[in-house]
Amino acid sequence: MQATQTTEKPLTHVKSQKDLQKEVDASGAWSVAQIEALFALPFSDLIFRAQETHRANFPDGDVELATLLSIKTGGCPEDCGYCPQAARYDTDVKANKLMDLDEVLEAAKAAKAAGSNRFCMGAAWREPKDRDIEKVTAMIKGVKALGLETCATLGMLEAGQAQALQEAGLDFYNHNLDTSEDFYRSVISTRGYQDRLDTISNVRAAGMSVCCGGIVGMGESREQRAAFLARLANLSPYPESVPINHLVPVAGTPLEDQKPLDPLEFVRTIAVARITMPHARVRLSAGRQELGRAVQAMCFQAGANSIFYGEQLLTTGNPEAEQDRELLAELGLKTKQSCKAEVLV
Repeated sequence: MQATQTTEKPLTHVKSQKDLQKEVDASGAWSVAQIEALFALPFSDLIFRAQETHRANFPDGDVELATLLSIKTGGCPEDCGYCPQAARYDTDVKANKLMDLDEVLEAAKAAKAAGSNRFCMGAAWREPKDRDIEKVTAMIKGVKALGLETCATLGMLEAGQAQALQEAGLDFYNHNLDTSEDFYRSVISTRGYQDRLDTISNVRAAGMSVCCGGIVGMGESREQRAAFLARLANLSPYPESVPINHLVPVAGTPLEDQKPLDPLEFVRTIAVARITMPHARVRLSAGRQELGRAVQAMCFQAGANSIFYGEQLLTTGNPEAEQDRELLAELGLKTKQSCKAEVLV
């Protein structure tokens, strides 16, 4: 993976999207300074730039609906400071075994009936064992047979495990970078940053598409948010799906008292993600409920075009499906009808 920190001078004035693209093409990568310059633009200029990029690359303007099911909840040995599923933290989340195949397929059928295009399966593991992979591949095959896109997030993957998931028909694998490399150790100590990059590399090598993003509002600086987005944007290729989570502080976790990020800064983050990864689906993920309708509307204007849809994410609440439908209708936004995966490779 190529480094993203550079010594280039900040880009203080960008007259057009074309001018900015020339700057990026000249170096072959986004520098942190360039991304900081985007963050520093007047809010209306940044949103305009993001909307231009969005319309150029997604002329249909549709929003992808994805449903996330926790197929194995709690009991994780990791120490991610934001996560109530960590066994070491005293939260209300109880450890459960892997769900049965029939339960997963019933949930997938319900998701499809509610309009979802993609069905994501998440398991609270540091990394799956081979026997776990065998069970998950049966789930993938069953969900694919229903005509849905499939995604899984199971922790770190070895190359052979990634290949097994791909052969079962998995379209996307989610493994988030979470934050910038220099802020990472402030949040997680049980898994290294390179471990995450290695898993993403294994997923790409197996021929699957990548779903990779992170969480903002964990106490990081704007420069660190810029470095996080630079790392994502400079992956080759960058992820097809980029979930941007707004921290939901959970009682019992180390980040339970973290001060909320300014909502406009979150909207800026969405806009910068759209500009730097123009072909990706930028997804509003955890924390939408706390943001409220008005901020969500600004996020769609800034280029978000995918949401997790339904009542529950892994362990935190999510706006109910009917409320999402109402908001999208009021904004005049269409939903993606195809369940065919959009790929960049």
